[in-house]
Amino acid sequence: MSTQISATTGAVGNHHDHDYDSFIQRMNARFLTNCARGEKPLFTTDAAGLWQIYLDSFTDPGERQYHNCSTCRHFIERYGALATIDENGTLASATWNEDDAPELYKPAIAAMAKVIRRAKVTGVFLSFAMTWGIPETGAWRHFAVQPTPKMIFYGPHRTTGQAMAEKREDFNNVVRALAEFKLEHLETAMRLLKSDALYRTEKVIGPAEWLYELKVARNLAHGSQRTNLVWLAVATAPAGFCHPRASMIGTLLEDIAAGKSYDEVAAAFAAKMHPLRYQRPQAAPAAGTIAAAERRVQELGIRRSLPRRFARLDEVQALWRPAPKKNDAPADGVFAHLKPKAAKPAQAAMNIPAQTMTWVKFRDEVLPTAERIELKAPEHGPYTALVTAVNMDAPPILQWDQEDARNPVSWYFWNGGSTARSFGLNAGSYVEVEAVALKPSMWNDGYEHHGKGVMFVLAGAHETRQAGAALFPENMKNELHGVRSVIEAYSKSATIEGMNEPHAAGIMFIPGRGTVRWNCTLRVWSNGQPLTYQLDRWD
Repeated sequence: MSTQISATTGAVGNHHDHDYDSFIQRMNARFLTNCARGEKPLFTTDAAGLWQIYLDSFTDPGERQYHNCSTCRHFIERYGALATIDENGTLASATWNEDDAPELYKPAIAAMAKVIRRAKVTGVFLSFAMTWGIPETGAWRHFAVQPTPKMIFYGPHRTTGQAMAEKREDFNNVVRALAEFKLEHLETAMRLLKSDALYRTEKVIGPAEWLYELKVARNLAHGSQRTNLVWLAVATAPAGFCHPRASMIGTLLEDIAAGKSYDEVAAAFAAKMHPLRYQRPQAAPAAGTIAAAERRVQELGIRRSLPRRFARLDEVQALWRPAPKKNDAPADGVFAHLKPKAAKPAQAAMNIPAQTMTWVKFRDEVLPTAERIELKAPEHGPYTALVTAVNMDAPPILQWDQEDARNPVSWYFWNGGSTARSFGLNAGSYVEVEAVALKPSMWNDGYEHHGKGVMFVLAGAHETRQAGAALFPENMKNELHGVRSVIEAYSKSATIEGMNEPHAAGIMFIPGRGTVRWNCTLRVWSNGQPLTYQLDRWD
C-alpha cells in the first residue's frame, strides 16, 4: 500500500503518500499505453499465484501485514494476470512493469510480470465495468486502472461470459481450419481471388487474405507465439472471419484440396456466390425462427432500426463535390443596368482523345483539381441508390455502423444490373455528378472486406422500383446471423421510404473480374477546360 509507512508507525491511510500516488499514476499510464487506449485487445492467462507472489515480496512481517489488503487482492486476482500480445506473438503483462514501481514494490512487480510472460493465454478479456478495481476506500488508495470507453464491453443481449465463450469457440474454429488447410491450398486460393478469376471475389478475398496471412505468420513463429498469434487474430478479426470452415473460403479451399480443375472450381464458386443465394436463405422462416427473431429484436432493442429510407445527397460522405458556382451580380443591384464589355469569342477547344486510366490514378491526379464532372450514362450498368435508417437514433444493425462512429447507410444492386431509364436517366447522355463517394462500408475505414467500390451520385437519378428494405444478411451484425431467414423475409415484404423525394442515386463501380472493363466515361472540367477520361478498372 505504501513505500514509506508501515504498520509499526501507527499511521492510518496512505493519502499523503506521494510515492504511492505516483506509482498508481504510472501504472495506469503504462496500462493505457500497452493496450493503445483500447485499440489493442486484452487477454486472460493462466498466470497463478500472483497475490501470494505480491505478499511474499515483503519480507518484513509488518510490511507484509500492512499490504495484506483485500481490495488490492481483488484487483490482482481479477485483473492482475491480464496480458497483451504483440505482432510477433510475444506475451506481456498489461499492467505490471518494474520501471514504474518504487523500490519497495520492484521485486513484486518484476516477479508478477515474469510469471505472466511465461503464461498461457486462455481467452479474450471483456468487461462492462467502468473502472477495474476500487481506487479508494476511506483513507486508503488501492490498485485500480481506468479503461477507456473503447475497452468497455457493450452487449445488452449477452453477458461478458457469453461473449468471451464465443471468442474461445472462434479460436477453436480457426485452429481447426489452420490445421486442415495447407499453405499451398491457401496460396492457390489467393492467386485465384487476386486475379479476379472468380465471380464476386470482393466478398471472399478479405477473409481469405486474413487466414492466409495468419497461416504464414503462425508457420514462422515458435512455441507459444504460434498460439498467441491465433488469439490476437481472433480478438481483432472482422465479423464473420472466424468461421473459415463454414464459409465460402472453406468451400473454395475444399475444392482446391480435392484437386478439381479451374473450370470446376470457378463454376461451383459462381453458383454459391450468386447474389440471390449468397448468405440468403431460400426457404421461408419457420414459426420457431420467427419467434426467436422477435425475441432477439427485443433483446437488442432494434425494432426501430429496421425501417429504411432513401438517403439524401447531404448524407453522403463524399470524396468530391462540385466547386461552388461563382455568384453573378444581383439583378436588382445598383449597376445592374450597365452592360459588361463584350467577351472575345472563345477559341474552339481542341478535340483531345479520352484518356484511359484506373480509378486510383483518377482519384489521385484528376479529382483534386476537378471543378465539375459529368458522367456518360451507360444503357445498362451497376446503377444503385443509397439507403439509410428512418430512425437515426436507433441502435446500429449494419456491421460498419458503430455506436461511436455512426454510419447506417447501405446500398443495393438489382440482379443483372439496371437500365439508365429505370433510374430516370437517358442512356448516352452526359449527366452532372453531384458527388463522388466510396462504397458506404468504406466510409469510416476498416471495412474493405465488404468489397471496394466508388459511386458517382448523378443529378436527377432516382429509383423507380421498390427493392424491399434492401437489408441483406451478409451486411448485418453477427447477433442477427441466427435469424437471417426472418430478416430476409422482412426485407422482401417491406418498402424503402422516400422514393418520391430527392435521394442519392447513381452508378457504382467495383473491382471486377479481369476480363470485365468498366463502362465509365467522365467529362471533367479543371481551370475551366474539359477533358474526357475513361475509367477501366480500380487499380
